[in-house]
Amino acid sequence: MKAVRLNGESLTIREVAGVAARERTVVIDGGARNRVDRGVETVAKALDEKRVVYGVDTGFGELAHVSIGEDDLAALQLNLIRSHATATGDELGAHEVRAILLAKANALLIGLDGVRWEVIELLVKLIEKDILPVIPGIGSLGASGDLAQLAHLSLPLVGEGTVRSNGGIMPAAEALAKAGLAPVVLGPKEGLGLINGTQGITGLLSVALGKARNVLAHAEIAAALSTEALLGTTAAWDERLHAARPHPGGMAVAARLRALMKGSEILKSHAECGKVQDAYSVRCAPTVLGAVQDVLDRESEVVERELNSATGNPLCFPDEGDIISGGNFHGEPVAFSADFTSIVLTEVASIAERRVARLVDPKLSGLPAYLAGNPGLESGYMIAHYTAAALVAECKLLAHPSSTDSIPTSGNQEDHVSMGFHGARKALQIVGHVERTVAIEMLAAAQGIEYLRPDRSSEPLEAAMAVIREVVPPLDGDRSLSPDLDRLLAKMSTGEIVRAAGIHDL
Repeated sequence: MKAVRLNGESLTIREVAGVAARERTVVIDGGARNRVDRGVETVAKALDEKRVVYGVDTGFGELAHVSIGEDDLAALQLNLIRSHATATGDELGAHEVRAILLAKANALLIGLDGVRWEVIELLVKLIEKDILPVIPGIGSLGASGDLAQLAHLSLPLVGEGTVRSNGGIMPAAEALAKAGLAPVVLGPKEGLGLINGTQGITGLLSVALGKARNVLAHAEIAAALSTEALLGTTAAWDERLHAARPHPGGMAVAARLRALMKGSEILKSHAECGKVQDAYSVRCAPTVLGAVQDVLDRESEVVERELNSATGNPLCFPDEGDIISGGNFHGEPVAFSADFTSIVLTEVASIAERRVARLVDPKLSGLPAYLAGNPGLESGYMIAHYTAAALVAECKLLAHPSSTDSIPTSGNQEDHVSMGFHGARKALQIVGHVERTVAIEMLAAAQGIEYLRPDRSSEPLEAAMAVIREVVPPLDGDRSLSPDLDRLLAKMSTGEIVRAAGIHDL
């Protein structure tokens, strides 16, 4: 497996997604060591000079006025990790935990948090050995960092908490010992450096955005298959139309849709049918999906910038010897990205469901009712459409912005928060729902095309159909479609359908 080289400067969403899926390994760039060491030295110098530094020799939050004696500095950091590990709810999945571990290690390599090299190495060792901290999903407010979740992430570093390892849950100390790893004793500021930051939000959102790219590529194939099955026209995808409204995403999606359907016998067979315009869900597919692409591009830039940012508090600046308290931990930039991602992905599901509705309605499609071979006796894709509608309905509920909410905490010291972690969790739920909705459209459209045989579609779409048919045969009498859907989702996750069609480099 190709390694991701962590240096605090160049981590990408694609790399995070690769590590999260265990398709990439991780190595630390030794060139970052000097930065890390200088940050640690800055903390030590401040202590030698008896300076008052938030979170180093003071309490936390509203307790920042409480001075901590030299003999209690180590206990202060350990107590911080223990007390803040108070999240609840369903635990995060393995993909998400690996992503957060990676994001945290990368952020610490910037060298402004005052966390030692050996602590960062241990974070990377947890990824390498697949020792994954158990992290409950509810507890972060997306400001002061993702405190609760990052505290659960950090407990195993000191030999406490629980982890998933070798397929089961066990005490972290036991898992470390089995892997030949030793816990660390936290130095001044290291507990605070570990739990402050937006790596929870950015880790989850990196996974969501990686999946979003995949689902958007499949949505384009699904739209083209539906257009074929509905005997639609590509006139509204004309290059000149989209150049007259030159949004990059719209132009790019229109070009890919044209390429997907180029040379189709089905398209040629009804070229002179007299139809002038298709319904919006077909005609405006490049406009809608293109707008989604533009937003995903923009939010990916924001998230990648955040992945390579120092978001702790306070931050160490070795050149000047300063340690400055600020608000870099506030999750608002990526909280907005999570909400925008959720909103645009919901639109992908929404327009896909509308095409499924047309495919199963004989008055709109000209195909057998519900795509059944013997309508009435058989119900075909009737309930598949219901399921698509249910998925879209839940997407709409989940797409309500989290970032418009704020609940003051910590004695009103932390009186405005981003709720970005909630937004990132919802984005992950939504992208899963969108995958399922698009999969239903692909199945329905492929079934519709079966009724147009012997005419063939274009080479790219026939190649995509061939991959679909490897796991889902044409409908020949009613059967439970849930296994079909599951098999197609597994195939979609590999990107094989998109590669067969030749429209994206996933």
